[in-house]
Amino acid sequence: MTEDSRGCSPSKGVTPRPHGTSYEGTRPGAAAHCRPSSPPHSAARRRLCPPRKCRAPPREAPCALSAAAAELFATMVQLYNLHPFGSQRVVPCKQEPAHFCCGQDVLFVAGTAASCRVEVFAVREQGRCEALGSFATLGAVLRMAHSSAGISAAAYEETENKRKLLSLFCFFSLPHIGYLYSLGKLVELISTYQYSEKSEQAVLTPQFLHVITSQNLQCFTVRCSAAAARGEDPYIDTTVKACPPVTLDVCTLRMQLFIGPRAICHFKNHIILLTKADTEDITERRKPTRRILSRKADSIKSRPNSESEPGWNLYIINTVSTIQLYREMVEYSRTYENVKTESCIHLLSEAHLLVRGAIMDPYFLKSDEKEDLLKAFRESCAFLGDCYSRFDTKDYHLALPYYRMSGLSMTEVLKRLVSEGDEIQTYERGFIFYLTHSLNEDSNEELSKESGNKVLQIFYLMDPVQLPHILCSPSMRNICPLTAVKYLQKVEKMMPSVVLTLTKAFLALKMGDLTMYEHEMDSYKETTLACGFIGQPRLLQQRKEGIVMPTEFAVHLKEMQPGLLVAATVALHENSKIELEEAENFFKLLCNSSENAIPQLLVDFWEALLLVSSQEEILQEVLLRVTSQYVWRISSKQLPETKPLKTTEDLINSCSHFGLIVPWVTSIMSVGCSSDKDYHEDISRLQSLLCSQSINIASALPVLEPLTETDNVGLTIRVLCNTRLGKYEEAIDQLLRKCPDAAVFYAQHELKGDNQALWWNKLLPELCKRTRLTGNDVPVLISSLKETLSIVAMELELRDFLSLLPEDGTAAFFLPFLLQCCQKKC
Repeated sequence: MTEDSRGCSPSKGVTPRPHGTSYEGTRPGAAAHCRPSSPPHSAARRRLCPPRKCRAPPREAPCALSAAAAELFATMVQLYNLHPFGSQRVVPCKQEPAHFCCGQDVLFVAGTAASCRVEVFAVREQGRCEALGSFATLGAVLRMAHSSAGISAAAYEETENKRKLLSLFCFFSLPHIGYLYSLGKLVELISTYQYSEKSEQAVLTPQFLHVITSQNLQCFTVRCSAAAARGEDPYIDTTVKACPPVTLDVCTLRMQLFIGPRAICHFKNHIILLTKADTEDITERRKPTRRILSRKADSIKSRPNSESEPGWNLYIINTVSTIQLYREMVEYSRTYENVKTESCIHLLSEAHLLVRGAIMDPYFLKSDEKEDLLKAFRESCAFLGDCYSRFDTKDYHLALPYYRMSGLSMTEVLKRLVSEGDEIQTYERGFIFYLTHSLNEDSNEELSKESGNKVLQIFYLMDPVQLPHILCSPSMRNICPLTAVKYLQKVEKMMPSVVLTLTKAFLALKMGDLTMYEHEMDSYKETTLACGFIGQPRLLQQRKEGIVMPTEFAVHLKEMQPGLLVAATVALHENSKIELEEAENFFKLLCNSSENAIPQLLVDFWEALLLVSSQEEILQEVLLRVTSQYVWRISSKQLPETKPLKTTEDLINSCSHFGLIVPWVTSIMSVGCSSDKDYHEDISRLQSLLCSQSINIASALPVLEPLTETDNVGLTIRVLCNTRLGKYEEAIDQLLRKCPDAAVFYAQHELKGDNQALWWNKLLPELCKRTRLTGNDVPVLISSLKETLSIVAMELELRDFLSLLPEDGTAAFFLPFLLQCCQKKC
């Protein structure tokens, strides 16, 4: 006997309950029943021992639920026969309890009105109680509660925010039904509980709802952790994470039968339960058999009535550890495994929420079970992934996030679900969904040749249209190409496609079969092939640690069909399959260029992108990039390492962002140095860009700085920029300083409409001034002045024209233009 069961010998005339009788829950729809369980160990015998002569035996009552009632209850709430309760001990009270409460490992028990005394017990490990003493009260205790005022404010605040998620819940109960609400931005009903009989009291914990009725202690699951998880992460339901829904039906883990439960409270991992048996219950249990009655009727009648008072007990019932209960729930779920019912998913979801709730507890980081809980969490995710993969359920897609949370590799999942050997299995949608998404991701995991070939077989049988796509997965790098081609040929007869043809060409390259490669690539036009890569970008590029890497296919196209490679990459960009920066890195890696070097193939891509892109932000970015590259090549005298795919003329004819080069630019360039002719393509491309109305000149000015007015190329660029910015007077000054013979040519092209007045307000005065200063030494100035006078004379009235002529000018020089001005109306 332990100290908590001292003096617990059976009372005279009281028959204790036989060991091992328990209420047995069954699957939904089946009747509950009572059956003897295996003989309990010594601890169970100790806790079931009657405590004291004056009390009813502390035992579970015989099952009083009728089969009909139990069956009705089972249809309302999922009922299992699990063991959330561990050992139970009797509190060695000296007086009948009326009220009790717990706090800081101390249990306070107030007696009935007659005693006016409170007993105090220390609660030790496993619920052992050690009497600390008692104190008297001035009157009967009407209500009792424990205050945590002794806890420091700092420690309280430290855990309050963490506890918040698990504490914002409110439970209301009617006699036969209870309601659990979450209190957040909205008050929301999350669970409804139906009891098998009228309830006496209920207590809510973060993990369970404990309800007492007239004859049992019921343990229900709650959805606090599911609601808290969603409150913490509103986007918890994705392809990488999941959580059982708040709306998941609650269940009863156990219905533990007691005689006369009266009150209950929760403290740490203990349930404190007061039971008090009615007189008729004790009398019924004390009733002797018919044979005894016949011999001892007289002695029974004459027995004093000292033991007719109701019996009572105060129990401390330990709840088992989260890990222990989790393992039991997992084991219990295996009874449903082979029949593939929703009950298996339900019970494993309950087990998962149990562990998740423990991990969300504010004291989790200090828990001795931390590593075990994390391991159990991953294991529960794996079990749920198995269920959604194996069962035909509408929520099959959840196989993916649960497997991801489990930390299992694809190889490990395959071992769990795919039998060894060549036998043909059937696979459910969840497994195919998981495989499809896992293989379509850029994973570093490479399947073995055997596993890869098994995956090929699975998709050929279950989803053949996906076969070309999964073959491009980096995880399938080790598969046999010949085996893959044979599967693709079978699929092609049923469902031919451009992607399938490209995949066969890709495999042909891996096998070194160039004849087969050319045959496949000749099956479609180049434009169709370029669009085909949109269906499976990984034929050209694969991501490794976030970096886009070119495939063997891309390397081959670079050498043999660079135009197709560029067109395909443009198609990928326009369909949001590759970003601009990724494409830049892709071409740099493909051409083995340094970080700062720009390969010609990348410039070809940018130029091709300008032909099709309609996004203004992208257009301006690409225009700046090609401008920068043109400027760098011109200023550093660098030629492209490969021949450009398009000439300047091709670009002008096909792309509106490359404008016709204006005549005055050609005029200036015609008198340039011969060395510029080596870089004619880049120079003409740059000038063509500036002649269009697309590029933002203000943004391009910093990029154009290396090109100065010291040569004709720089002069044309500077004048073009000033013209685009509306700075015509500055442009005229630049031309008169560096290339006066192009000034009139410039004016004829640019000074029109609203800018026409610049002929006589700017160009004519400047020419007169410069001619006066140089005299006849600069014939080009004189010829430009004559041409300007001729044009101005045709545009102005005689009086206005006369006002423009210099007072000290030679009459013979200006007279022909005055006559021209007079004669224009004749």
